[in-house]
Amino acid sequence: MVKNQEYLKKKASYCLDLAKKLGATDTSVTVSNLISETVNFRNKKLDESNRSDNLGIDITTYIGKKKSSISSSNLLDDNLNVLIEKCIVTTKNTPEDEFNSLADEELFAKEVKDLDLHDDTHLQNDKKIEYLKRLEEASSDDKKIVNTESSFAENKSNFILANSKGFCEGYKSSSFTATSVVVAKNQQSMERDYEYSSKCYFKDIKDAEDLGKIAAQQTIRKLSPKKIGSEKINIIFDKRIAKGILNTFASAISSSAIARGTSFLKDKINEKIFSDTIDIYDKPDVQKGLGSRSFDLEGVITDTLQLVEQGTLKNYLVDTYNGKKLNLKSNGRCGGPSNLYFSNGKTSYKDLLNLNSKSLYITETIGHGSNIVTGDYSVGATGFFIENGEFKYPINEITIAGNFKEMFKKITLANDLNFEYSTNSPTMMIEGMIVAGK
Repeated sequence: MVKNQEYLKKKASYCLDLAKKLGATDTSVTVSNLISETVNFRNKKLDESNRSDNLGIDITTYIGKKKSSISSSNLLDDNLNVLIEKCIVTTKNTPEDEFNSLADEELFAKEVKDLDLHDDTHLQNDKKIEYLKRLEEASSDDKKIVNTESSFAENKSNFILANSKGFCEGYKSSSFTATSVVVAKNQQSMERDYEYSSKCYFKDIKDAEDLGKIAAQQTIRKLSPKKIGSEKINIIFDKRIAKGILNTFASAISSSAIARGTSFLKDKINEKIFSDTIDIYDKPDVQKGLGSRSFDLEGVITDTLQLVEQGTLKNYLVDTYNGKKLNLKSNGRCGGPSNLYFSNGKTSYKDLLNLNSKSLYITETIGHGSNIVTGDYSVGATGFFIENGEFKYPINEITIAGNFKEMFKKITLANDLNFEYSTNSPTMMIEGMIVAGK
């Protein structure tokens, strides 16, 4: 069982008081406890079982405009005394930075919303094993499957964020994650794919049999891929790939990237960067949302933020430090977005497949080919060739490339948005991308 709030608050309060006595003009303390239990299977046999109980503290002290941080997993008072003394000494020897400060008091969250993020359910190992046995049976049912790996993880956490301006809040959260990785083989090729389900509540994750079957089906259909030539063609991104493009967008509008001048979206507020049909939101108060929260890593309240309205960029993701550099107030995004998503498009999934006589449907990308400085995008990819709305055959060994400045303006979204992850996108089509093949 994770440490309760009273214990975490007591440790945070002790650190705040000592730091003040030793000369800190401001202090921020985060005390957290994470308990993780994981069971892994390989080819229908138990592979390993792990449990970790991590208790930690992060302390940041300020002396005027000087700042430094220290962390430890030892929360005994004697160790905390040494930690804070070292942090104060380091702070005194740190150069001043005019932008260093805690967040403004008026921006702090006044309460923790009940977002239903914690499930008291605890699965004993035998229950986790029973789930994975069913998953492994389902994923290896076809003779083409030659290898299976699966895991089940249960995480429970609690934390307190406190600072010298009087903020002291925290909350419990939980997650249950089941994963299936499958390898299939025939005379032409050997292919790999996966499926996973992650939710705050155990009852909301996918059924073991369903998860295993999906992983197997997605792998088998990739067998016997063909190579295609180089051309300029419309690309359809599966939802789990499309959300990666949205994550790149989030990185490009982070206030740290904007303040450093290392983003292609610098100075683009109130400019049209997508087509008129695109709206993007960050919504922190989704019930049971994997990215949901009442406040950010600085204690600043988080409300729903529209980032893009009818294609126009409206907001950056702003924290206190970089916000001061940009002369902007924090909008509660220290640590990044919460539940980030494209709004649904107006085209059905089926109609999206039929928009062109031929297109490529991408199910996996290889490599990290997004450059937020220039906007260039280039990744290896596998997927399927689509003709007249039908999946004709799998393809591999291609590279797709473009630049986000143009790609963003050529996006068409389906209306099949689901909140499966903390970042979510409907199925996405981007017109006229460059494909390098054989």
